[in-house]
Amino acid sequence: MTGMTRIALYIIGLLFVTPAINAQSPPAAAGSASIAGKITDSVSGHPLEYATITLLDQKTGKTITGTTSGSAGIFTLDNLPVGEYQLVIEFMGFRKYTRHHLSITKKAAIIDVKNIQLSKDVTMLSGVTVTAQAKLIDNKIDKLVFNAEKDLTSQGGVATDILKKVPQVSVDVDGNVELSGSSSIRFLINGKPSTAFGSSIADVLQSIPASQIKSIEVITNPGAKYDAQGLGGIINIILKQNTARGINGNLSLTAGTRMENGSFNFNARKDNFGFNAFISGNTRLAVTTPSTSLRTSADTTGKKALLSQDGTHRFTRRGIESGIGFDWTLKKKNSFTGSFNYNDFDNSGTGFINQSQSVQDITGNPLSAILSYNRTGSSNKFHNADVSLNYKRSFEKEDQELTIGVNSSFGNSVGVSNNDQYLLPADSLYYGIRSRNPGHENETQVQVDYTQPVAKDVLLGVGGKATFLDISSNAAVNSYSAGDKLYLQDTSLSNSLSYHQKVYAMYAEISFPVASLFDVKLGSRYERTETNSFYSHAQSQVQAPGYNTIVPSIFFSKKLGNDQVIKLSYSKRIERPDYGDLNPFINTSDPKNIVAGNPYLQPEIGQRYELSYSRDFPAIGSFMITAFYRNNGHDIQPYTKYYAELQIGDSLYHNVSVSTRENIGTEKNTGVNLFANLHVTPKFSLRGNAFVFHRYIINEVDKGLNRRSFNYRFNMNATYQFSALLAAEFFGNFNSARNEVQGKYPSFTTYSIAVRKLSRNKKMSLALTATNPFNNYVNQQLELYGANFTQTSLRRIPFRSIGINFTWKFGKLEFKKEKEESGVDLNAQ
Repeated sequence: MTGMTRIALYIIGLLFVTPAINAQSPPAAAGSASIAGKITDSVSGHPLEYATITLLDQKTGKTITGTTSGSAGIFTLDNLPVGEYQLVIEFMGFRKYTRHHLSITKKAAIIDVKNIQLSKDVTMLSGVTVTAQAKLIDNKIDKLVFNAEKDLTSQGGVATDILKKVPQVSVDVDGNVELSGSSSIRFLINGKPSTAFGSSIADVLQSIPASQIKSIEVITNPGAKYDAQGLGGIINIILKQNTARGINGNLSLTAGTRMENGSFNFNARKDNFGFNAFISGNTRLAVTTPSTSLRTSADTTGKKALLSQDGTHRFTRRGIESGIGFDWTLKKKNSFTGSFNYNDFDNSGTGFINQSQSVQDITGNPLSAILSYNRTGSSNKFHNADVSLNYKRSFEKEDQELTIGVNSSFGNSVGVSNNDQYLLPADSLYYGIRSRNPGHENETQVQVDYTQPVAKDVLLGVGGKATFLDISSNAAVNSYSAGDKLYLQDTSLSNSLSYHQKVYAMYAEISFPVASLFDVKLGSRYERTETNSFYSHAQSQVQAPGYNTIVPSIFFSKKLGNDQVIKLSYSKRIERPDYGDLNPFINTSDPKNIVAGNPYLQPEIGQRYELSYSRDFPAIGSFMITAFYRNNGHDIQPYTKYYAELQIGDSLYHNVSVSTRENIGTEKNTGVNLFANLHVTPKFSLRGNAFVFHRYIINEVDKGLNRRSFNYRFNMNATYQFSALLAAEFFGNFNSARNEVQGKYPSFTTYSIAVRKLSRNKKMSLALTATNPFNNYVNQQLELYGANFTQTSLRRIPFRSIGINFTWKFGKLEFKKEKEESGVDLNAQ
């Protein structure tokens, strides 16, 4: 452990101890009695989260204390003295519940009011617009929730603009996402997986309009009930859906200089049946990116090769998402939910590159020099359909539930690329490639979950799941023949892949309190993975044997009063290579910088420890600190190798680098994340996030070339509410250079300004947004080095953007704070 790490952990210890000492000194008038209970919907039986609980003195009517219900509808009022009280429970859209003459006669008494069922207030709901404010960030027992609807500067943007603001999450200029310093993330939409994320996560996230997103859930240490996939954790994107009765919805349109998007949501509900539909789209307007690159390399004889490239690349992206869904409650205890989503994404680009190649002998004398220019083009198209059907059965006993679900995703992709190279000054074509790479990825999951209360406050959960993944890919490549002056099929580069994976899982977990000291949740998950694959160009078809993975998880939680929580957790995770990693297609569209998949990657195994402390200050804001340590074995990272000569099939390539993904060895990360939300005045608020971690990479590919580095990210958000209808916001974000095993990926700075004006009835809003308004480009300098090469490249990415967003909400009802939608059980993933 480094000295800096020891200092950081020492500071964390002080931060933990001080609030704990304060929390253990209640006012002299306080007692040790408590009142506990659970709040549910009388019709559906679902728990009501964020119901307001107020305790008043029965005689004077004076408020004694209060709280809100948790995600399971449970609440506790602690440190109560002997007395007679009145309990009042309120929730928007429901009738107020009042219980009089609630007596505490013993100082250490525990009063359980059990299940309190609230009835919907039909009279009030028939013609009133209800708006219940949600917290911007909810720190729940097993996850962190960022409520995107309350964020101004993200409106008019895309999903990655929201992710930049979530604690422990970072996004680079190309839209690549890391969670706690790891890019190995399990992405879900509405709690369900999608093959869309197996194609290009960055493309998908930058094609989802921010106006379509209700909230983002982040789980850094998932429990046994979750899939073990994803070393960094889970990010679940919740799309907007209103569960109020009647017909309602919203329309959002954004026009801008860099991107344009729009979304439409429609919801209808009558009695116990609800229907929802949405469609959204996003276009990133064409931009031209200048770039330069210089690579210096040497072979075993001491010859030095210099490759200089200077050019531009014009790129555009678009995406369309759509879906329909329903939920139906039958006789209160039977709940059915289903959905069908269709998504279509594509991007395309063209480029022009001037290229200079020179070779020198060991004394520096020139041996050869070649000038040329390249014309490049590429496009990638992907579309998929996601289908799900879920059933939940509740029983008379509280918290006893059975859930059965089937989720399927069917994806199709096509990648096309070409490159023509001309010698100068003769301007003659001497190299050309035309490639087309279609692929298919289908995934089906069948799962069963059951929870059973064993005793008071003791809950047992068990379940099983089967996942079937099928991937196929065919690459057809034509190479230019100078003699025939034709593009002929290149059998050495054309290939195919067939990959089948089955994962069978079982889990068990139990949660219980340890006296009044802390709460515990223990779990273990068993996963059996079997694969069957075929690679057309493999010298021999070696089938990997099936393997077993045991994934334990441990959670400890200590609540200090109603506003402080300390949590300690451990989990083991696995990262199985995805389609993009495994695809053996060798992309030689730039013959000096070849890109290839690696079908022989092994799964990456990680273990993560996390300690966190959070505190709410009712009148001031909130504070959260998280420390973590993660150890990854068989660490998967991008890896580049240089070859003076490389034989691929019948073709011989000179002075070439090959970039792929490799199991590079072991990676160890130790870090701290600080988040604070401060209400400076009733109109002005600040929030900030700081994330610092130390990375140590042990390189087993090129032994001895290990890396140690500090990485950090900072952001700050300031909001000013001029009036109930007018607000402004500023957001600034900085990511340090990302240090990996072979070099340093560039730092990134961005800032945004937004102003939003609501109409008098708050159903329409107009927002003006600006991103990096004073800088047209973001400069991205990449430094890579290996055993026999160094490479420096610079891209100047157009990033300035100015946009206008219009939003219209229709219908009689709008709940900005809702319970989690029925049937969307993230734990089932």
